[in-house]
Amino acid sequence: MPLNKQKRKKLKKAEEYNHYQEDLAFAKELNILRNDFYYKIANSEKNELVDFLYKPLDVMSGDAYTAREIDTNRVFYLIVDGMGKGLSASLTAMIMTSFINHLIDKMKLHDSFSLDILIQESIEYMRPILLDEEAVAVDYILIDSFYCTMQYANFAMPTMLLQNKNKEIIRIKSNNPPISKYGFSYKISTYKTTPDLLKFLFYSDGVVENKVNGDMTYADFIEDDFASSYTREDLKNKLFERIETIEDDITLIFIHRLDLSRTEIQTESFGTSLDNIDIATGWYNDLLEHTTSNVKAIYNAGLVFTELYMNAYEHGNLEISSSEKNTLLHDDTYFDTLLEKEEGCSKKITVQVNKVEYGPDTYIITQITDEGNGFDTQLLSQIFRNSRTFNGRGVFISRKNSFGIYYNGKGNSVLYLNKV
Repeated sequence: MPLNKQKRKKLKKAEEYNHYQEDLAFAKELNILRNDFYYKIANSEKNELVDFLYKPLDVMSGDAYTAREIDTNRVFYLIVDGMGKGLSASLTAMIMTSFINHLIDKMKLHDSFSLDILIQESIEYMRPILLDEEAVAVDYILIDSFYCTMQYANFAMPTMLLQNKNKEIIRIKSNNPPISKYGFSYKISTYKTTPDLLKFLFYSDGVVENKVNGDMTYADFIEDDFASSYTREDLKNKLFERIETIEDDITLIFIHRLDLSRTEIQTESFGTSLDNIDIATGWYNDLLEHTTSNVKAIYNAGLVFTELYMNAYEHGNLEISSSEKNTLLHDDTYFDTLLEKEEGCSKKITVQVNKVEYGPDTYIITQITDEGNGFDTQLLSQIFRNSRTFNGRGVFISRKNSFGIYYNGKGNSVLYLNKV
């Protein structure tokens, strides 16, 4: 029999409540997954780009990750994979990740970071929480750019993949069993991260256990796909083209140290004025047209350039905040204010364009640098969670039309990539 109106109303109300709770739960997960490199270059000297792929199978994910800047030379990466699926695995992953981030905050406050103590304390904290038959896989990774080392404790996580300039793949296997209620000993190993290492890939088993072509899994393809991928976006596209159905939470961290030696096409500086915006845009489009015949790629790269160059002009060199811009637009005094601020501004905007050949693919890498005070890139995490927000729309559009955008630590220089 058809449901009467009152029952339908109750069901709809219950469904809306469940969706509301799911949204809150996912928002909480995103707050726990700390990322100090939200569209930020990890090491500006080495152009170290850090990208993430986090795709939960359900609202409550059994995977979690963290990326923390310990100091100017050291970066800590964490991936946690709770056993099984559902609420229990999610609670394990989120509790452990939250506690580790709390420890890191305390250690940074007192300038006393220790990977050994971090591992020891987090295992001690988790042991009473874990069920008798429960286990958790974890990657603890500390990369030190000064000493060129990678310290790691891999607790039953998949093999880490590294790639050097000769496109050779280095495999680093797990050096510890999974963390459980019983057993406490662990091993920290060190790998020398020589300058010829360009790419790193850390990931949960959900990436490699998805089925491909019947009896095969993505584990049979990941090394070749990683080797042939210049960006995380390349690897992501290959992954989702191959797998039939996502069967588990997917988490990966893709690090690429861009080698831009002998790849520069041209560098040009422009004064801070509305007229120079048109001049710079024309120069850039002309450069692209002499570099590639890919009309769509030229359009996308040009769109990104316009948005990010405008940000460098108004927010960077002229120091007009987003809220101030909104007020000026509302009062119809925006362009008058721009012209007024231009008169006393001698700052420049510098654009560097590189062309990189990688296998059969070609990438245009553009860097726009202003002479302003910069900004905190963590603000972008809130902007990108709500694309409807007016402030930051230019950055959001730029991300959608490129293979990645990355700011330096100060926030006054942005690098972006387009495949042409």
